[in-house]
Amino acid sequence: MRIRYFLLLLTGWAAWGCQRGNHRADSSAEVDYNYHIRPILSDKCFKCHGPDANTREAGLRLDTPEGAYAALKDNPHARALVPGSPATSEIYLRITAKDISQRMPPAEANLTLTEEEIGLIKKWIEQGGKYKPHWAFIPPQKTALPEADEDWVRNEIDYFTYPKMQAAGLKPSEEAGREALLKRVSLDLTGLPPSVEMQDRFLEDKSTDAFEKIVDELLKSKHYGERMALDWMDVARYADSHGYQDDGLRTMWPWRDWVIHAFNQNYSYRKFVTYQLAGDLIKDRNTESLLATGFNRNHKITQEGGVIDEEYRSEYVTDRTNTFGKAFLSLTFECAKCHDHKFDPISQKDYFSTYAFFNQVPEKGLFGTIDASFADPPNLKIGQEEVRGILNFIHKKDTADVYVMVMKDSVGLRKTYLLERGNYDAPGPEVTAGLPAAVLPFSAARYGGNREGLVKWMFAPENPLTARVFVNRLWEHFFGRGIVATTGDFGMQGDLPSHPELLDWLAVDFREHNWDIKRLVRKMVTSATYRQDSKVTRKHLDKDPQNRYLARSSRTRLKAELVRDLALSSSGLLNPEIGGPSIKPYQPDGIWEKSTSGRGSLARYVQDDGTDLYRRGMYVFIKRTVPPPNMLIFDASNRDQCEVTRLATNTPLQALVMLNDPVIQEASRVLAQEMASRPADQVLREVFRKIICREPDSRELKVLAGYWDQETARLRKLKKPGLLKVGEYRDLPVKDYEKTVALMYTIQMIYNMEEAIVRI
Repeated sequence: MRIRYFLLLLTGWAAWGCQRGNHRADSSAEVDYNYHIRPILSDKCFKCHGPDANTREAGLRLDTPEGAYAALKDNPHARALVPGSPATSEIYLRITAKDISQRMPPAEANLTLTEEEIGLIKKWIEQGGKYKPHWAFIPPQKTALPEADEDWVRNEIDYFTYPKMQAAGLKPSEEAGREALLKRVSLDLTGLPPSVEMQDRFLEDKSTDAFEKIVDELLKSKHYGERMALDWMDVARYADSHGYQDDGLRTMWPWRDWVIHAFNQNYSYRKFVTYQLAGDLIKDRNTESLLATGFNRNHKITQEGGVIDEEYRSEYVTDRTNTFGKAFLSLTFECAKCHDHKFDPISQKDYFSTYAFFNQVPEKGLFGTIDASFADPPNLKIGQEEVRGILNFIHKKDTADVYVMVMKDSVGLRKTYLLERGNYDAPGPEVTAGLPAAVLPFSAARYGGNREGLVKWMFAPENPLTARVFVNRLWEHFFGRGIVATTGDFGMQGDLPSHPELLDWLAVDFREHNWDIKRLVRKMVTSATYRQDSKVTRKHLDKDPQNRYLARSSRTRLKAELVRDLALSSSGLLNPEIGGPSIKPYQPDGIWEKSTSGRGSLARYVQDDGTDLYRRGMYVFIKRTVPPPNMLIFDASNRDQCEVTRLATNTPLQALVMLNDPVIQEASRVLAQEMASRPADQVLREVFRKIICREPDSRELKVLAGYWDQETARLRKLKKPGLLKVGEYRDLPVKDYEKTVALMYTIQMIYNMEEAIVRI
């Protein structure tokens, strides 16, 4: 037992080391500040000697060369860092001090430097103690493609991944089987499993570009926009209720329809972002661009009496500021609201200068009533004629007016002040619109002092973050892990990129090709790196357990919404309509009623019926205080705030959902009723292909057939063999009741296979 525990500890530490980046450097190699030294200083020193002037000790700053090279406050003849001379560098003398009262970090900090880390710092000083800007703040540049196995590579991505595999002592895995590859790319691009017809067509196509043709077909699918929009809804914190205690209804679904439309029409990333951040300010603005600015109003809004209006209005501006930082720059802006950021070069003044861009909206902290069907102003009224014209992508089922919250600046409405400790009622110095200079200096004269200027700053060629951040997020989508694993944090505490040259090459290429999202997606999924098998070997586990070096494909569980979609699609129940109001599917009784204030139209759950019951998971109504329980169990976001990466948990509740959820049971029942009268071998093969998307092998068929026979025999002995009726889809006539119920149970077992809800 002790040996097993020790091995688990070793495995955990190895994984942590891989996650944070390796500090080791070859004894003959140059020590790099960004890759070897800064992670040590950031972890062990910056809390007391970093960007935050309020907590800086002894006047010593180590995150800048100016601070490190300067004379010490209490000893003008000494320097923290003397390039080339560890023996006279106080930083080295203090980390190696024998006297524990003099040693740094201090004992009470519970931080210690390893001998290896001390050795790296010594060698760095010997080599000149050179600082570099944080890697993420250096504009990306394209480098020449490295050498690689010409027989393996398919596009530029592979030229960068292949040498990394080799350096780690690995080689590429074989290409995945055609069935697995088709399922993978179909789920990645549309969120739906490939139909049996598509499987047959792909398997029969022996041309060398068969896979590329399937990719192009999927990119043209209307469901492509849905799959891409699903991730963006997490980033944009989309929900169908306001949040807070009363959690009243809001109507933001037309904005969601626009996001789907934008991805399907392949809007450039620049246009996609410009419309959402500044669609009300651009020269060629129209109703569509105004609707897109709903992105900035997706935050929570209170409707509770007795709140302080300005306190909550300030919270809304704070949310927009934090969301901007995380969504588009992958920086933790929120850390600088109350004080200078302790790790990243974002001052409190930088924070409120960014805040100023979002502070001119004529909104109130409290507005409307719990049953308001007027979104809170400023809002956009959508009349039926626009739905037939410029807004024809909105799936509006009736002629009633719909109001959607949007952005609108009132110039000179209010001044922005730095709020002491972030408190709404403690204004400090006045600030004007601006952004962190460490990323890229902002000039209102060059860009403009409003949100349109902010967007121009984002897409300036010198901006080091905008392209990298989006490329990295797409990479995580298709490869299971970002090139920078901390997808939401490109700052000092974030991970180093595993393939920095690849990230930069893709970022520059993305920018050079007009920020074309579909082109970037196609390049990723047609690479040899993407097409690899996901089989994990002992060598993989020993050398690269987290698959940083991409010598295999990653296995990832389907997102919560896609688990629902798999069941509906494979059973033929799916209503494929795009867009429209959110729907309320099956849900356990009493959840809403016990979790609300009892006020308003959302105090009681009223389930939808008919074809609305079978819409995709992304259209399920999101009530922030009571999100869909079966989706939460599979780590769905409650959309309280911007979320760029969902948690990934494994709990017994997930297995219970797959066994007992009405959607899974109803899908199993409908499939069983439709197919029970066919020959057993044919039934099991077809069901397996619908759900697992491949042919079952002989062993799997034997197990499934045996279970079906066993359950049929058991049920024939019972007077009440169980209910076949589950769900609201019509009951189909069957010849052999017990055999059909047994088939339903067998199909449920297939849905509960790991391969059903894991993308391999």
